[in-house]
Amino acid sequence: MKGATRSRDKLTVDEICAELQISRSTFYDWRQKGRAPRCVKLPNGSLRIRRSDLENWLADCEGAA
Repeated sequence: MKGATRSRDKLTVDEICAELQISRSTFYDWRQKGRAPRCVKLPNGSLRIRRSDLENWLADCEGAA
């Protein structure tokens, strides 16, 4: 189960988009503007977002609202 927990710790762009109910183009627009959650770029070019980075980012968005 440890491996399953670790894989859920890092989310794909599609998972982030589904959770936030946004399109991929919106996510990449935010990323280009420096407004997206912190991402990890894998050697194959794929992006992953740590669950903790997403939670921190959402908290910062709430604070700014």
